[in-house]
Amino acid sequence: MPAETTLDDRAGAVPVEAVAPLIRGVAVVRQLTDAGGTLSLSALERATGLARSTVDRITATLARMGYVRLDGRDTVLTPRIMELGNAYLAALRLPSVLDARADAVADELDESVSLAVADRDGIRFIHQATRRRAMSLSFRIGDLLPAERTAPGPLFATEWTERDWARWRERRAADPEDRGFPAVPPRSPSSPGPDFERSVVLARENGWALDDQLIEPGLVAVSVPVRDLRTGTIACVASVVSHTSRHTAAELRTTLLPRLRLAVEAMEEDLRAAPRSDSVAAPSGLATWTGASKQELGREFVESLARGLTVLTAFGEGRAELTLTEIAQATGLARATARRALITYEHLGLVAASGDRRFTLTPRVLSLGFPPLSRTTLPDLALPHLTALAARIHESASLAILVGGDIQYTARVATSRVMSVNIAIGTRFPAYATALGRVLLSDAPPATLRQALADPRPLTPRTLTDPEALSAALERVRTQGYALVDEELEAGLRSLAVPVRDRTGRVVAALNTATHVARRSAEEYVGDVLPELLATAGRIEADLRVAGRFTRVTES
Repeated sequence: MPAETTLDDRAGAVPVEAVAPLIRGVAVVRQLTDAGGTLSLSALERATGLARSTVDRITATLARMGYVRLDGRDTVLTPRIMELGNAYLAALRLPSVLDARADAVADELDESVSLAVADRDGIRFIHQATRRRAMSLSFRIGDLLPAERTAPGPLFATEWTERDWARWRERRAADPEDRGFPAVPPRSPSSPGPDFERSVVLARENGWALDDQLIEPGLVAVSVPVRDLRTGTIACVASVVSHTSRHTAAELRTTLLPRLRLAVEAMEEDLRAAPRSDSVAAPSGLATWTGASKQELGREFVESLARGLTVLTAFGEGRAELTLTEIAQATGLARATARRALITYEHLGLVAASGDRRFTLTPRVLSLGFPPLSRTTLPDLALPHLTALAARIHESASLAILVGGDIQYTARVATSRVMSVNIAIGTRFPAYATALGRVLLSDAPPATLRQALADPRPLTPRTLTDPEALSAALERVRTQGYALVDEELEAGLRSLAVPVRDRTGRVVAALNTATHVARRSAEEYVGDVLPELLATAGRIEADLRVAGRFTRVTES
């Protein structure tokens, strides 16, 4: 059974008014997601069963939207596609209300803690606070797991209807090895599997559930439901996850369950007290953009796919439930166009009618590119932009972070000049003598600044070591927004750097390029290269804003 294909999808006929190109486009994105974010065009052709010309047009359209990058023969998901999953998570509100509690209990217990929601007869993670260990969890936000092989599953199943149970039994019969769930190891055909119905009975009686190595040997978890106190229904499930070298399942129950229950009580109160978001204006003018793209690219741009995907971005914080009219207004689409997209999404399980002629996104939206990118790092995110920058300016391009009083290179693209700057990832230099370092120090807290400037030593005859001169140089960087350093780290080396800021405006990294001083004057270098550096930093920051909205983007 192909991943993300439900029995309802297979049994139900495609509605007459469904948008076929949108169905095909969603299929391409799902295949890319299940493959970890990268597939060749020929592999996409085989996986989807679509004609190569159709795959080419779909990927060209997704590339135009910024959702994929065409890298030679490969199609690669980009961070911008996470805006679809972000729309669902923002509308859901649970991550933004509860994530601090989950993170706090993870720190207290020194174990991974996750929040999950139900997706029909499966579960999906919406938040994770993981521990950095050699033995760590590989599940990602948005991953779909079969309910019967998880601790949250029995808790969600306590609320199932007869139709839900029938769907689960049919799915189990059709896919006994769980091939439709690429996030988990396949089940052995000889394994009898857990007595899920008995687990549900126990979960109802106890108010908690255990996963004792159901997914794979060594993995254990204990889960408690987080209820919406207004309705009494399960809003999500909080889990503490560990492995048997640290805790047995019984130890989870006796030692960690009481603390998890206290955390869940606090989560439920936070959820009850959280104010309902006021209606927030949705993005507009998207239909105009898609029309202009169609005019520019012609038949290579599938306008119905692009317009259909914009419907998902109409939802978000303060826009959890929308009417057809509100969606049309938010996107700039005709009502008939928006209606056909909604019909398509209902068929695909991405949108559900919520009553009173309103629609909501379902957790299945997270299947559209979110999991492979939910653990991206800043170097991963920046590398394609560094590659493009180096190709444009014909100079090396690097990304670095501040580590104590040093800079450390975390991403780099070199050029193929006879004489070029040769620096390996992980290399560290004193921050005070580099353009990268001065950009980072210009936004550093006082304690870090004192450490970095405590004992500056001359590395070349031109290295600034006077504290007042260094302070003045950092002030210039703050004022002008970039740093230029000539021959202070090494004779003949000129470097230009700009900041990379996160969603809060904090400088989290610096971007630079370096050259030999003989190639052009400092004024020419700044005039020619600074605009390119600033534009590239802006692109990295845009991806960081999307990727970092509900996930942690680590700096290295």
